[in-house]
Amino acid sequence: MASLLLLLASSAAAAAEPPSPSPSPSPSPSPSPPHDYADALRKSLLYFEAQRSGRLPHGQRVAWRDHSGLTDGLEQGVDLVGGYYDAGDHVKFGLPMAFTVTMLCWSLLEYGADVAGAGELGHALQAVKWGTDYFIKAHTKPHELWAEVGDGDTDHYCWQRPEDMTTSRQAYKVDRDRPGSDVAGETAAAMAAASMVFREHNPHYASLLLTHALQLFEFADQYRGKYDSSIAEVKSYYASVSGYHDELLWAALWLHRATGRARFLDYAVDNAHGFGGTGWAITEFSWDVKYAGVQILAARLLLRGEHAPRHRATLERYRAKAEHYVCACLGKNAGGAADANVERSPGGMLYVRQWNNMQYVTSAAFLLSAYSGYLSDSGAGVAASCAAGAGEVFALARSQVDYVLGSNPRGMSYLVGYGGRFPARVHHRAASIVPYKRSKEFIGCAQGFDDWFVRRGANPNVVVGAIVGGPDRRDRFRDHRENYMQTEACTYNTAPMVGMFAMLNRMARDEAAAPPANAEQQSVDR
Repeated sequence: MASLLLLLASSAAAAAEPPSPSPSPSPSPSPSPPHDYADALRKSLLYFEAQRSGRLPHGQRVAWRDHSGLTDGLEQGVDLVGGYYDAGDHVKFGLPMAFTVTMLCWSLLEYGADVAGAGELGHALQAVKWGTDYFIKAHTKPHELWAEVGDGDTDHYCWQRPEDMTTSRQAYKVDRDRPGSDVAGETAAAMAAASMVFREHNPHYASLLLTHALQLFEFADQYRGKYDSSIAEVKSYYASVSGYHDELLWAALWLHRATGRARFLDYAVDNAHGFGGTGWAITEFSWDVKYAGVQILAARLLLRGEHAPRHRATLERYRAKAEHYVCACLGKNAGGAADANVERSPGGMLYVRQWNNMQYVTSAAFLLSAYSGYLSDSGAGVAASCAAGAGEVFALARSQVDYVLGSNPRGMSYLVGYGGRFPARVHHRAASIVPYKRSKEFIGCAQGFDDWFVRRGANPNVVVGAIVGGPDRRDRFRDHRENYMQTEACTYNTAPMVGMFAMLNRMARDEAAAPPANAEQQSVDR
């Protein structure tokens, strides 16, 4: 099949970029000092505390935030207090929130020992649990899941602190009559992945999460439909452009990993063709489009030999598509249409589209790193589709992380609060207004625009650990609050980086002690 990007091109997110005036040349960076990955890790986990909704705990480290959304779900007679705001606004969108938690968990499953070694495992587990506690509340019946709190349209008319919210807190659900296989499937994946994360630390909680995951998957599969057909309010913000088949495959593979039950792998194999898992040749991985992640999870099973003989042929096809993604990022796919490879900026950044491009950079870095590790561990060592060694794959992953941290033509860190130069005017309501704890004077809907949004100065609060949308295809970046395509941050931008920062921190220490001979050895030593 042709790349799914042809389908995505019809969405607003994939609209062609308008011509822009010729910029002044980007400044050339001075040689980058070694990155402090331990500092980046600590700061990335702080970001999730800044995004918390609900009653904040005593251990809250982001002091400029306070309690918010304390009546969420009240009108519907359900407790929906908690969870995360996805970005710079105050709607709780279930699909990207669940993907954020899944990626936090995958980070811990791949690199949890490195997170623990850096002394950050407790904070990482708290970040996951803040999300999964909310999902437990939102999954009120086996076939009922509350998928959104708040309305994007009314929310975006206002510029307020979450502590002052006057916008709608209407809650929306999917159920048997109004299905949402994509959001239910992604939430099942998050719960299954989290059950593995907590298995050692909190076995009872892990068992509870797995029970919810199993019920949610059964609901998603039995009552099929796109959630944006059931919840019209989400279409302008998190429409499920790729449909729900990728989430069903994704959830099945996470449940197979969590339970070891053959029926979930059978599901992913039996539906591989019909659901597009072995058909779509993908060049992106995101909260909406999970196919590349599905394909890499399936390739992992093949490379590790964790399958029955009857699964092998289909898993080989999954691996071929996984390597299409890997080779696309490397720019090494020789055949196919013009979009067979991922574009690169002059500074080396992977570029997919203009709106929040960093989400594709960070997710690609994680997938490339994970896959290089699977290649090395299996002894295969090479992505056969384009003859790329595991070390080459990993080197690209690391280069993307370093670009985020400041190894780029502007010498700017796109991880807020890290390094000497980072975005100061992040498109983020809470960060851009005086903290509630300092001034409890109510700030109205329009007043926030008049008094705070239009200010030219830096935000009064630094939303540490946020990864903003980032530069355009030519490495250009405008640090303006109204430039939401580039200066708004999202939870799913940062989530894949938690494990990457931890792993690179450990590698940096190892390299300082005994530098490896080459990049191939770096990948093997991981």
